[in-house]
Amino acid sequence: MRSQKLQSMEKLDRITTNPNVCLGQPTIRNMRITVSFILKLLATMQSVEAVLESYPELEAEDIQQALQYAAWAVSDQLVPTA
Repeated sequence: MRSQKLQSMEKLDRITTNPNVCLGQPTIRNMRITVSFILKLLATMQSVEAVLESYPELEAEDIQQALQYAAWAVSDQLVPTA
């Protein structure tokens, strides 16, 4: 299972982390657009097309990988139940 997760992360070649860019937060292709910013835009019901139109430096694959990264990041989160 762990190797499968590692393979999934290796496919996220557009997600970068650099301590000198956005305080090391995951960003899109080392630009100053964070994965969390993309997710927040989508969470406010903006369509992928609207995000791409507002940020022409982004590509559809950037948004797809941001979503994949978010899914990967929360996949091991356990929430205790009462």
